[in-house]
Amino acid sequence: MPQPDAEALLATLAGAMHGRVGPDTALVGIHSGGVWVAERLQERLALTTPIGTIDVAFYRDDFESRGLKADVRPSAMPFEVEGRDIVLVDDVLYTGRTIRAALNVLFDYGRPARVRLATLVDRGGRELPIAADFVGGSLAVSADDVAVLERTAAGRLSLTITRSDGAA
Repeated sequence: MPQPDAEALLATLAGAMHGRVGPDTALVGIHSGGVWVAERLQERLALTTPIGTIDVAFYRDDFESRGLKADVRPSAMPFEVEGRDIVLVDDVLYTGRTIRAALNVLFDYGRPARVRLATLVDRGGRELPIAADFVGGSLAVSADDVAVLERTAAGRLSLTITRSDGAA
């Protein structure tokens, strides 16, 4: 399977958002890939509000079965959430459970005027009624495939699809 071009997906996503977000729109990235995508989107869209970050580790409904990741990070909202237009940003949209958890975290900070969702890739497989407003691209992959976003030291993004057994 050819690997998707994450930089091209990012350009498509930014294009979809251009003119549909205002200068006061706040991007909130979900750790860690969503934060990387949000950083790049903020630059491309010339948004001025600092990026918020969310770690959903303690909010997931499958916490007991998945366990706690070793690299849990604090969530941070360097802006007032109350009444703000927010775009929640994730790298890969799959079951919708991460987004549900992220919304719970976000509402702990206040009640936004509106929340939209941007994702670099939608791979289908939804278990909850969650849909992205802005999408870089869609992937037709099996449930056994894992999509992983990585970032180089220079900030370039790459997306790798592997079988859950580790085969490329």
